[in-house]
Amino acid sequence: MKFSILITTYNRIKLLDRALQTALSQTIPCEIVIIDDCSDDGTKDYLENLGHTLPQHNIIYHRNETNLGHSQSINIGVARATGDWIKTLDDDDYLDPQCLEIMQEAIALRPQAAICSCRVMQVNGKGENLSVTESVGVGHVCYLPQEDIHCGMLLEEVPFGTPVQVAFRRDAFLQSGGWDSYFDANFDDIDSWVKIACFGDAIFINRCLAYRTLWDGSYNKKIPISKRLKTHILIKQKIYSLVHPKYQKKIPHFTQIESYLKLHWSLAAFKQGDCRDFIHATRIFWEGAFSRTAWQLLYRKRLLKYQKNFSFSYYLELK
Repeated sequence: MKFSILITTYNRIKLLDRALQTALSQTIPCEIVIIDDCSDDGTKDYLENLGHTLPQHNIIYHRNETNLGHSQSINIGVARATGDWIKTLDDDDYLDPQCLEIMQEAIALRPQAAICSCRVMQVNGKGENLSVTESVGVGHVCYLPQEDIHCGMLLEEVPFGTPVQVAFRRDAFLQSGGWDSYFDANFDDIDSWVKIACFGDAIFINRCLAYRTLWDGSYNKKIPISKRLKTHILIKQKIYSLVHPKYQKKIPHFTQIESYLKLHWSLAAFKQGDCRDFIHATRIFWEGAFSRTAWQLLYRKRLLKYQKNFSFSYYLELK
């Protein structure tokens, strides 16, 4: 089994250096693919010089001729990679030195897996620890059969997480069609996990193996609530259509899922206190407020967050 670490970067040379050093420090050999989305801050010279100073490492550098965005950069990187498994890494995030080794051991226990996720430490711009994502199931490593994944994602009981948490099988990614630029920076990763999950089981490692930087005023927080709601509904529609037949009589009607999303995003807008979204948030709140099922789903999500543990009967322990 061969791993490729795929690093996407754009005009953040200092952060890129931190991410790259953690890729170079992995305890097992790996390929490193860096996709530069047409940076103009010296990234090109830095990476070209690096290739000369680190000949012992397998580093592939590609610079987009124009700025193509995150999704297309991911697609280009996977196309250039030669690993069986791809570990994604944005330039402002970084990895534990044992990340790949532990993932490799877990995947060996469930070779039919197509996607693997771990816990992540969330840090601020100064590198200070803020929080750690929830554990999944029981034990150190657990898996979820393919037929159970989409039901779990629909009901938000299966948290794959952000790119820094996830590794995926390259052939499953290619069969899935890659990342969709329509969702760029707004559910593009989740859309990909939904599609990759059609091609194998899922593995969850209950150990923090990655670090994700949370920024004040980040780009995704500037996306209007109305757009985030619309996109989230599209993603849920896609998941809904993929739920295994054995669960289809047990899941809520999609109108109830849509009402839940309206409650979720209206409350998020009220919490943010953004006047631009207040009128729209008030309207969508009342559109969802009369659905008992929507409130039950919202309560269920808050309860999971309070419990800090996603532990459901269909997670199966590997070790």
